[in-house]
This record gives sequence, structure tokens and C-alpha cells, in this order.
Amino acid sequence: MEQRITLITLGVRNLQRSKDFYMKVFGWQPAEGSSDGIVFFQLNGMQLALFPQESLADDAGVPADGKGFRRFSLAHNVRSEQEVDELVAALEEKGATVLKRPEKVFWGGYSSYVADPDENLWEIAYNPFLPLDANGNTSTLS
Repeated sequence: MEQRITLITLGVRNLQRSKDFYMKVFGWQPAEGSSDGIVFFQLNGMQLALFPQESLADDAGVPADGKGFRRFSLAHNVRSEQEVDELVAALEEKGATVLKRPEKVFWGGYSSYVADPDENLWEIAYNPFLPLDANGNTSTLS
């Protein structure tokens, strides 16, 4: 299997509310192929999909309760500590829930956590060990 992720799908309680959050708070626009039943956002090299949690659970053959800590987070890396501060402040102003204020972290970076309406964790981080190219894609240190 090739090392690749092409699509991350989040099971959401209310598709319209989640779509509005990602559009109004994050400033993202839905991609072609979105419909009343699923929303796609084109990211750099992959897509994020929002899909009703009951439908996603049914498709996977698992219970739809989604209780407890999900054991994963999504990350949006930026190029500086100042950029973390500015982005978290802007997201909070637009209604995002800040779970952890920006701070220096044990691994040598600087990060914060915000949550979407379904309590999915988004880390907003500056990682000096994971540089970004001009398009915002990660690249390895040489």
C-alpha cells in the first residue's frame, strides 16, 4: 500500500451546521461534488468530507454514538508562533471553541487546540521541525 491519505471523512451530527462552521469560521469553500448529503473541501493534496454520522456509521457497520475521546486530531500548521496566535484569535472571534490557548510545547513547537461543532480537535501549530513549502505542504528537513 502506498503512503497516502486521499480523503478524511468526519461524521457530523448536523451537516448544515458543520458546513457553515467550516465556511464561516475557517473560510473554506465546498468543492465540486458536494451535495445536500455530503460536503467536500479540497485541501492541499487531499479532501476533507463532512457526512452525517448515522450514515457514516451505517456505511462502516459500527454504532453511531461516537462517545468518548476519538484518539486523533487534525492539524493545521503555520510558519511562525505569531501566525498561531493570530489564527487562533481570528478563529475564536468567528466562534470556534478554543480548548487550549497557544503555548510552547514539550516537543519544541508552539500550538493551540480548537474544536469544531462536533468536538473534533484541530491543532493550530508552528513546528520548526516540519517546514512548509510555498503551497503550505509539509516538506522534510534536508
